[in-house]
Amino acid sequence: RPTLLLSQGRFLDDALKAQRVSVDEIRQVIRSSGHGDVSKVAAVVLESDGSLSVITSDKAGDWSALAGVRHVPATNIGHAP
Repeated sequence: RPTLLLSQGRFLDDALKAQRVSVDEIRQVIRSSGHGDVSKVAAVVLESDGSLSVITSDKAGDWSALAGVRHVPATNIGHAP
């Protein structure tokens, strides 16, 4: 199941530890996606296939694409963050 590792520019330490992903790996994928400001990232998701998805704040919309992702409160789905 996909897992949220960063939300609204904040690293989710418990999720990172549980999934054995480092903060450096998250920063690297943010840079690789062409972004330089962690605070402008709405979410980083560890996908079921092991890849990392970066969703920037300007593209997050109502978070409906994050339905079913671990650590995303159901109350956030359908509402802009």
